[in-house]
Order: sequence, then C-alpha cells, then structure tokens
Amino acid sequence: MTLFDTVLVAHRGEIARRIIRTLRALGIRSVAVYSDADAGAPHVREADVAVRLGPAPAVQSYLDGKAVLRAARETGAQAIHPGYGFLSENADFARACRAAGIVFIGPDVRALEVMGDKIRAKAQVAGSGVPIVPGFSAAGLDDAAIAAQAAEVGLPLLVKPSAGGGGKGMQIVGTLDELPEALAAARRVAASAFGDDTLLLERLIERPRHIEVQVLADAHGGILHLGERECTLQRRHQKVIEEAPSPLVDPAMRARLGAAACAAAASVDYRGAGTVEFLVPGDRPDECFFIEMNTRLQVEHPVTELVTGIDLVEQQLRIAAGEPLAFAQDDVRFHGHAMEARVYAESPERGFLPATGDVLTWRAAAGVRTDAGVESGSAVTADYDPMIAKVIAHGDDRAVALDRLDAALADTVLLGVDTNISFLRRLLADPAVRAGDLDTGLIDRMPAPEPDPPAADALAAAAAALPQPTTPGVWGALRGWREGGRREPRTVLLRDDADVLHRAVAGADAAADVAVDADGAVWVHADGATHRLLPVTREAALAERLADRGRDAGAESPELRAPMPGTVVAVHVADGAIVASGDRLVTVEAMKMEHSVTAPHAGVARVHAVVGAQVRRDELLAEVAAETREGTDDD
Repeated sequence: MTLFDTVLVAHRGEIARRIIRTLRALGIRSVAVYSDADAGAPHVREADVAVRLGPAPAVQSYLDGKAVLRAARETGAQAIHPGYGFLSENADFARACRAAGIVFIGPDVRALEVMGDKIRAKAQVAGSGVPIVPGFSAAGLDDAAIAAQAAEVGLPLLVKPSAGGGGKGMQIVGTLDELPEALAAARRVAASAFGDDTLLLERLIERPRHIEVQVLADAHGGILHLGERECTLQRRHQKVIEEAPSPLVDPAMRARLGAAACAAAASVDYRGAGTVEFLVPGDRPDECFFIEMNTRLQVEHPVTELVTGIDLVEQQLRIAAGEPLAFAQDDVRFHGHAMEARVYAESPERGFLPATGDVLTWRAAAGVRTDAGVESGSAVTADYDPMIAKVIAHGDDRAVALDRLDAALADTVLLGVDTNISFLRRLLADPAVRAGDLDTGLIDRMPAPEPDPPAADALAAAAAALPQPTTPGVWGALRGWREGGRREPRTVLLRDDADVLHRAVAGADAAADVAVDADGAVWVHADGATHRLLPVTREAALAERLADRGRDAGAESPELRAPMPGTVVAVHVADGAIVASGDRLVTVEAMKMEHSVTAPHAGVARVHAVVGAQVRRDELLAEVAAETREGTDDD
C-alpha cells in the first residue's frame, strides 16, 4: 500500500509549516493554500505548490470549502490535511471531499457529526461505559423545566453551547436565581458563534484538572493510545501551557484513562488521530469524566511526539492511506517529559488585548523545538487567531523540561509585536506550577500582569539605536571630541509600557537585539525580556510635567489613546459633547475583539477618531477636558 503523491494542506501558520515538514520527509508533494493576507507567509514559500483562495477574511478563504476543493483538483491533490480549526471538524466539508474522490485526512462523517455535538457525544460514549459529568441537554426544554432539572443535578452548574468549543458562551451558575440570565447569555453567544443555541448543563467540577488522551485508530480495527497530556493551565478556557505526561497521573491511572479514551473512539468507529478530553476533580483525583472528543490534530500534539518519538502527522497520513498501525499498545514507550508554551500576539499588561504589527526581528531559541508561523518580515494581522508560535522543551524529568522551556522563552526574540512571553515565564515560575499542583482556575487567581521594567542594558541599547544628531564639519567626525572639550555620552528620554519615563545613556556595546518600528518606537530584547520604548523629546516631557502640575492630585490624563491597533467601529459621542465619567467614547476592534475607551472624568469630549479609521496602538482617539466651576460663593 502506497502513500499519497500530493497532499493539500488546508491551513496556515505554524501548523501548515509543521505538516509540510512531514510531507517533505516522506517525499510527498505539498500544496499550500493562502489568503491575500498570507501571500508572503512562510508556509506559502515552503510548499511545493501554492494556490490563492481569496481575500483575507477566513470565510472568504480558509473556510471556503469549495475554493479548497477547487485548489485540490487543480493541483492533483489526492488528499487534504485540514490541520486544526477552520475545516478540520466540518462534516459537510468531509462529505464534499468524499463526493469529489479526495481523501479527507481525518475521521469519517459519522464520527465528526457525533463528536461535534457535545450532547450526542456524551450519550454515545456513556453507552460504552465511559464516565461522564452529571448533567443534561436543554434541547426542547423551557426555562422552568431547565431549572427543575438543574435542581436535581445540583449546583454549581456549567451552562455551555452544545455545538461550541473554545469556552465560548460558557456560564457558571451558583444559584437558581442566576440561571435565567446565564441561559440567555449562553444562547446569545451560541446562536451568534455557532448558529445553534442548543445548550448543555453539567455539574461544575470544582478546581478541576484538564487531562486529555491521544488516540490512534486505523481502518482495520486497530486502536491504541499514546498517553496523556496535562492541559490544565488555561485562561478563559483557552490552553496556555501543556505537558506530557501529567504530573498527576501514575501508570494505573494512565491505563484507566487510556482504556476510556479508546472506548470512546471505538464507539464511533474512529479512524485517524484524535484526542479524548477528561476532567479530573481536584478533591477526587481518582475520578475522571469525559468532556469531549476532538476529531483532529491538537495544538499541543508536539509534547506527545517528544515523549513517544512518534510523528502524529505521519500516522495520520498512513491511516488515511489505508495502512494498518505498524505498532501495538505494548510497543508505545514514554521517554522523559515535554512542556509546550503557546506564544500569542497579545498584550497581557493591557488585559490580554490582541496585538498586531510587523515582525521586525524573529529568532527562535536553540536547543528546543519551536513551531512558528512567523519570521522576520512577517505581518501579524487582525484576521486570524493570535497564536503565532509554540515553544516546546524536552528533558529527562519535569523539572529539567520546565527549566529548559523557561530558558528557551527567555532566548526567543520577537520584536515589533507584543507577545505573552513574559507572562509565560511568570507562570512557569509560580510555585504551584513548579510543584505540579494545578487546576484550571490557577491563572485567573494570579495578579494582573504588569510590564517588566527595562534593565540598564535594554535602555542603553535602545538609546544607541536612535538616530545620532550630527555636528557638521571636522568636529563632527572626531569621535568623543568636540570644540571646547570632550563630548558627553548622549542621553535620551524613553517611555516604557508602564508610562514611566527613563533617562537612558546610549551604550552601543550593550548585548541586546534592537529594532525601530514605523512609529519610531524602539523594540529591544535584553536579559530575557522584550520592551517597547517610545522616544520622548525634552520639550514634550516638560509640557507633560507642566500639565501634571495643573491637574488635580489623583486625576487621570484627559487623553484617551488606542489600547491596540485596529479599526474604529463606533464613535459614541459627538465632538464637544458633555460626558460623565465612564461614558463610552470610542470602540476599537481587532481580531474579533472589541474594546471601548471611556471618559476618565466628567467634562467636554473632543473626538479625534472617525468610524472606519485604522488606528495605531496609542494613537490619540479623544480627550476629555474637565468641567470647571465658575462664580461660586467661595470665590
């Protein structure tokens, strides 16, 4: 039995590059697809053939199944690998591939349909003896009937869309009085995000751990598992750091989880690579409950690859080509420990707002695996998911892997776009994380992230990167000297992300990576941290000091600036309007996230933004001049 000659990769970014690597290693011709926003992306260049799908919006490109199939036919692709996200769990697309005579590298339509619906999935696996969280479907029930069943199941409850994923629409209900509002909110999000407002209610597991099991199943009845991954470190139901194996799981528990995962997959005659996810109660670690099955490759699959030595993409290809698994359960061996950190284009210090921009410098750390979707010169836009890279470290044990991951994050250089790298390092340093004492609420309990103060080396390197004022004539050519004496070291004023003004002395020999963006901000990576420093003239600094003196103690600045680069989608007040403290003035959208800037105090609004405008981060959007009182009796 032979593998495919040509495979189309229906994705972008780091996962497209990762799939292309395996295709190349197997001698299979690769076809990339791309949107207009990704015309210059690395995965386009690295594939053997690349086909344009359409404009930047995903619905007009990567989510356009007809365009993807057309590209496959035009290039002679025998199979399509969907990666994860986009079309990877779309049963209609899998059905269309089959009708076109093209192999969909994933499970069959029935498995996609059953496991894509949380209610059907729970009922399906429960019939095979897989433990499930107590709960019920709200399909066809009015709010009164839902409340009655909720009381029987017991509180607290988790309300979530049946058709959804990624934590969208989930609501926690502590009392029955909170239930009506939670149901309404969950239905709104479910209808908007998934086109289906059917809800599922489950008992909320207190302080849970999120543990998932990787399974492989072929078309000949072979099925096995490759151990578990700990995915407990999450923020708003989105995974941040994953590891394999779990520090909680011993061999006996691994066998129980693996058997349950294989039973869940077998219940739908699964074929390919899949992941069965479980919740483990913090107060009852000997129990586990099925959450869902992801019928695709997972973002965190590299940690399993590093501890087993098995290329999961290769296994997907071989299974899709009809080959039986070449090894049995007893042949699977686990070696050491692996940890993965997801690098997002976001600003943790600004409430984890998404970030965009041009990648001025990118350099991955040595000695670890980095799956990245960017390189120097790439553009991070607001069109797609903000995850831009994954850094994965392996060691003989968990402590070694954790230390190597932290060191690798410190050595990862990305200038030009805000990332969560500093936040990831703080998370890895948390005592509970280092001890492996995890639960899904750990990140939410951490203090709000604050910007790292720039070290002296970072300031010196940033100052040296700025244009040097020149002195005309021979004296300007003499280094260190000027007419009348020795030239003093050049000093500049730099404002950091905490709005702190620093006086920096230029030091050209400082060990740092430095780049200047189109807005004149200096990006510098030094001592394991990255900073964005904005040059400030002495005149501007003086004007700010004078303005501060004239402002009441504790009063906020009247200037309202864009918290992130994006599009102005709403201007809520007219220029010159009287506003109250907290009134919304302007709303900016980026990466499907809206953020409104509000009046810091009562006063007169001066609006500088217009709807539809593209704004840069920190661009002035509006000002609120405080109202003054005139003619009081105390004058």
